[in-house]
Amino acid sequence: MSTTPKPDGLVRLEAEMARQFQDASRSFEANQANAQAAARHIQETKRLHLVGMGASHWLNRTVEPLYRTHGIDATAVLASELLRAPLPGPATELLVSQSGASGEIVRYLDRRESDTEAFGLTLNASSPLGQRTTSLIGEGGPEQAFAATRSLAITLALHAAILKHLGSDPADFLSVLTAPPETESKGVPEQLAAARILILSSRGHLQGVVETAGLTFMELARRPALAIEGGQLRHGPLEVLSTETAIVLARPAGADADTVATVAQIALKAGLTPIVIDCSGAPPIEGARTVALPRLRGLAAAAIVLATLQRIFIDTATLLVPDIGTPLRSTKVTDGE
Repeated sequence: MSTTPKPDGLVRLEAEMARQFQDASRSFEANQANAQAAARHIQETKRLHLVGMGASHWLNRTVEPLYRTHGIDATAVLASELLRAPLPGPATELLVSQSGASGEIVRYLDRRESDTEAFGLTLNASSPLGQRTTSLIGEGGPEQAFAATRSLAITLALHAAILKHLGSDPADFLSVLTAPPETESKGVPEQLAAARILILSSRGHLQGVVETAGLTFMELARRPALAIEGGQLRHGPLEVLSTETAIVLARPAGADADTVATVAQIALKAGLTPIVIDCSGAPPIEGARTVALPRLRGLAAAAIVLATLQRIFIDTATLLVPDIGTPLRSTKVTDGE
């Protein structure tokens, strides 16, 4: 009995995902010296600009509040925005680009102010970013698949290395990389594939995670997705909820478990079945479709929620797109603006 071969784009995606946590763990260990140097400079300036584009920017949004817990005035900003409206220094800059050659990052390297110290986070040591800054380099080489997967786990690990030297305990994060918990998402891809629009929402640092995942969904499923913070979602955008909408909520541990549950209740009253990626440790929300995860916080929660959404969205896209992972209008590395 013959089987249809997997699309090349899907093969590349799954090859990256198969080693993403192993490479992330190796990246954490291999970059301690430069991570310590970056942390020392961040502690001196007390101001941090997290600069990136695409998925790198959304991951910067994920870690932004984690740096703030250490008393750092951290701001995630698009490189394209910074080119047009520079932030005043002095500050430490973390320039994040998996390829190290994004057009906006290269242009910014050419134009950046001299009163800021720049460190790079990249998977490509020979790239402009890797060559022109003190860089933390991800293990395993540049990513080959179109949509980011492995590079995201590695970037989280590089941030974890810096945060360790600012005082964070990386134990739970490293445990997730070593032994990721199993998840069950039966029926979720089919529910998402039946919807025309996807809304994603969370609170705190997991908002950056759903923003990252929303980009993955649009790249692979070729359907619109709006990732909007839970408070902002309640200031008008709830009006888009309909039977043609799917809503995915990432439910964090702590007080915000209840605020996410409130949004889920609103969705239920609108006739939807919200999909809840739940690492809160709280009882499931009645009526919602729950993907249960262990109770985790910080980067550990970010890593497993992101990996769970990646798998779900790839499975969804395979139901919708025959050539999943092969871009029609985009490129892996965007050159110029």
